[in-house]
Amino acid sequence: MNQIVYEKITIGLIDNGYIEVSNVLSQALILELYEASTLRTYSQAGISSSVHQHLDSTRRSDKTSWLDTDEGAIGEYLEFCEGLKRYLNSSLYLGLSYYEAHFSIYEKGSFYEKHLDAFAGEKNRVITTLLYLNEEWNDCDGGELIIYDQDTNIVEKIIPKANTMVIFLSDKFPHEVVKTNKKRHSIAGWFRVDKR
Repeated sequence: MNQIVYEKITIGLIDNGYIEVSNVLSQALILELYEASTLRTYSQAGISSSVHQHLDSTRRSDKTSWLDTDEGAIGEYLEFCEGLKRYLNSSLYLGLSYYEAHFSIYEKGSFYEKHLDAFAGEKNRVITTLLYLNEEWNDCDGGELIIYDQDTNIVEKIIPKANTMVIFLSDKFPHEVVKTNKKRHSIAGWFRVDKR
């Protein structure tokens, strides 16, 4: 099953530089990850690289909690991503060295303005992943991910519905999260080429 998903993701990255995949994991794992996300302690997310990071709630108002592996759902998700890393390296010769990820919580009214995930002058984040965890999500709930091309044209508008995963090249696609009308749970992650 994972092999099929990995192949689909790889083809999407080759063809378009991004892909949206539904039902990427088991429903049971999504429910466990959602539950785990409700039990975490969160911090206000920062802007820019870790060296120059600062808080700016006018640009970004989500909260994050970084993932460490465990013997449960988080470990299973990180193992899936490790397999994807190996597949991408063997198929596309990307030289990805590791994967980092955090739970993201967007409280009602939260947003994240348009940005790139690969910081200027740094080649670190190569591929971005977003996994959505909310079971019930409708158009009126807001919180959509909007992906732009480098000419600021909208490429995709994605509803953050559970078990949808979005993968894209970190330095090619500016994106934003529009204001959400209810609490939104997800996992954001990055495959990187630098060392830990």
